[in-house]
Amino acid sequence: MPEGLTSNAEKVFKAMVAAGLVGEEKMMDAQRITNMSRLPKAQTMNALQELEKKGYAKRKAREKSAGYFLTKTQ
Repeated sequence: MPEGLTSNAEKVFKAMVAAGLVGEEKMMDAQRITNMSRLPKAQTMNALQELEKKGYAKRKAREKSAGYFLTKTQ
């Protein structure tokens, strides 16, 4: 488990690990990650941005909605 994350970022990280969202081929949009983490959408988006800044997640722009995936699980 990564250290120095807020509780919301930890919750989103755990939900993404549980869903196996590791690597670009497994990416999922923010709405589905919101549903998995059971957090409000704004809090999920903030958590995803935090994970991105710290290098644990990556955002990839797509046609309709951006996809997110984990780049490392430790």
